[in-house]
Amino acid sequence: MTLGDFFLLVKENPSIVLFYFFSLPLSALLAWIFGRGEGHLSPWNYFYSMLVYLAAIPGIFAITLSVYLFLFERKSIFDTDVYMQILPILCMFLTLWLIRKNVSFDDIPGFDRISSLITMIIIIISMMWILEKTHIFVFTYMPFYQFVLIFIAFIIGVRYLLKRTFQA
Repeated sequence: MTLGDFFLLVKENPSIVLFYFFSLPLSALLAWIFGRGEGHLSPWNYFYSMLVYLAAIPGIFAITLSVYLFLFERKSIFDTDVYMQILPILCMFLTLWLIRKNVSFDDIPGFDRISSLITMIIIIISMMWILEKTHIFVFTYMPFYQFVLIFIAFIIGVRYLLKRTFQA
């Protein structure tokens, strides 16, 4: 199954996707109502962690897919798929907003990993877009593994600088 086949399957059977993306904010709302003021305690913070991951991973994928389609494939905004590009993003923001009303993100286990993932994706997509727009072609005899090592060192350096920049 390719990614295009999966998108076609979702278009043909939207009920599962709609159930998934409506149940996450509903679960966050119910957790906010029933666990008010207890979000930092043990059972609730793991539940919130699960909700964050279940909402953020499809949301991040949808944002990445949209950026790729609009920047690199030059798709029209009128061709945007509501189920695969808009609904996951709305679900992610609504779920994170409801969770944030009850608990600090610092108290949720693993939330720093999601923010690191977002940072890495933004860095890589920005680098790809800059390389594509500048039309830089390099013909070299450098082995591929050296290029990969330089690329990894660049990403580690950018992450280090971002951490140093945003530390309080």
